[in-house]
Amino acid sequence: MRNLETVDTRATILIVDDTPENIKILSSLLNDTYRTKAATSGAKALDLCFSNGPPDLVLLDIVMPGMDGYEVCRRIKANQKTGDIPIIFLTAKSGADDERKRFELGGIDYITKPISPSVVAARVKTHLELKAAQDSLKFQNEYLEREVERRTQEISVIQDVTMAAMGSLAETRDNETGNHIRRTQFYIRVLADRMARHPHFRDFLTADKVSLLYKSAPLHDIGKVGIPDRILLKPGKLTPEEFEIMKTHTTLGRDAILSAERLLSSPTSFLALAREIAWTHHERWNGSGYPRGLSGVSIPISGRLMAVANVYDALISKRVYKPAISHQESVAVIRGGAGTHFDPDVVEGFMDVSDELRNVASKFVDSGGQTK
Repeated sequence: MRNLETVDTRATILIVDDTPENIKILSSLLNDTYRTKAATSGAKALDLCFSNGPPDLVLLDIVMPGMDGYEVCRRIKANQKTGDIPIIFLTAKSGADDERKRFELGGIDYITKPISPSVVAARVKTHLELKAAQDSLKFQNEYLEREVERRTQEISVIQDVTMAAMGSLAETRDNETGNHIRRTQFYIRVLADRMARHPHFRDFLTADKVSLLYKSAPLHDIGKVGIPDRILLKPGKLTPEEFEIMKTHTTLGRDAILSAERLLSSPTSFLALAREIAWTHHERWNGSGYPRGLSGVSIPISGRLMAVANVYDALISKRVYKPAISHQESVAVIRGGAGTHFDPDVVEGFMDVSDELRNVASKFVDSGGQTK
């Protein structure tokens, strides 16, 4: 087993100069503190830089036969693997144009010839320390980015699980609807994807908002957990008095989700859209819906979309108090409700995707049966 104490952890300095005597002087100056490598040509310097063990810093002569130091620097900086290696030019040139070119190419500093040992030692030490600090900061930033990504994913999963659990709770109180929750969830995504191309809806229905609509849809009937069994599970049509109680599931749903939101510290809760859907999916375009009698565009877009999805599913599904009707008949009912029950634009979008909705219904058929 290799003895770790023998591993040389010193920084590596690559000295590039076509004059061996200059390399010898610089090596003797730096060898006590650093590991040194040498190259007498630009091509050799690039080979060493692009190897598996690139240097930590390059001392680079400018005037060399063949490939000069400027071209060596350009190639080092252009390579993703070596672009952050500090390069200190060694030069006898002191003109302003030369100085500008050195920095434009990515050189971090320059030392004029003939070299001063104290200047070389000080510049190398300073730039290695700066590079170490930059590397440390880069590592910390990459770690923080990974941590933020991990925490964001974790929060997203928690949000999804929360909404799925609350949706399942609603389903257990209303067994007759079976796959109603899953169907309406997919309906609203298909419909929202279509409406996202409409000029009146595209600003609201971003990709993230459509995804959140899909996740929030199962909570549209969460308020039914507060409806008495004698009404919710009644094997027949409700009386007017019972229907008034049933209608309160919209407000009960809003209040239940609002209570959960109050436990969150964020001013913009991921449950806000679910609350909006639960509260407004029984509002009607002409103002005859409930619980608030909203009309037209005062009804949130989420509620308008869910209204169409909810009614379509109710029409094609068999209930103890009514038979199912066909897909074609259901589409006709939705079309007939444009401008009264439903937003006309949403109905137009529904007509465009009605075949897709029928496919969703076929995939999640209730055991009690649905029509095709």
